[in-house]
Amino acid sequence: MRIDVLSLFPNMFQATMGESIIGKAQGNGFLDLQVTDFRDYTTDKHNHVDDAPFGGGAGMLLQPQPIFDAMDAIEKETAGKYPRGRVILMDPAGRRFDQDYAQELAQEEHLTFICGHYEGYDERIRQLVTDEASLGDYVLTGGELAAMVMIDATVRFVPGVLGNMASPMGDSFSNGLLEYPQYTRPADFRGMKVPEVLTSGNHQKIREWRMKESLRRTLHRRPDLLESAPLSREQQRMLEDIQLDEDPDVPD
Repeated sequence: MRIDVLSLFPNMFQATMGESIIGKAQGNGFLDLQVTDFRDYTTDKHNHVDDAPFGGGAGMLLQPQPIFDAMDAIEKETAGKYPRGRVILMDPAGRRFDQDYAQELAQEEHLTFICGHYEGYDERIRQLVTDEASLGDYVLTGGELAAMVMIDATVRFVPGVLGNMASPMGDSFSNGLLEYPQYTRPADFRGMKVPEVLTSGNHQKIREWRMKESLRRTLHRRPDLLESAPLSREQQRMLEDIQLDEDPDVPD
């Protein structure tokens, strides 16, 4: 996968994206991550990339010219190697990013993230994009941190990056539920013991315990997820059992 990022602060990505799983993905050839400082493409003699909005108003807007020219340069460099792919504008008004969105983006060969700064964008920049994305209902000082979060969550689904594809598929939210509790050695730590079922060797019982505890944790911490989670009949039965165990007054 090739990921391009347009940013005024490329050093932020060099410091963060060169470490851990993302760094290994680049070193192993699963990810080609390139960050372009679009200030390098300004034609303004003072290297300005922003200007005041027509009609007045607070703040400054990113001008279209540097970003359009930077995109032209990326397309010229990747021509014949990668399709243009999806171009994602980091914007608080965009689609809310979640696990499903990450899996969707991981299917692409080429992604480009445009990180804004200042008050906003010249509206014409949106003609370049296929997606507008947001982490949530709050405003950051720039799109860099949001882009890094999206890249990290997305690259984990690229085959080969984690080695074991069962790992990302078992994460919280991948099946609409929170992940079940997990334990490692020692089996007894300061009197806190690992549930016996996990050391029993009975894989069917372990599977059932994990499913039930995933439902229990979701019910306690994020009950809103249960409204849209695609529960099987087995999971629905387990959820009813959990609710009955915890509140015997609930009618069955």
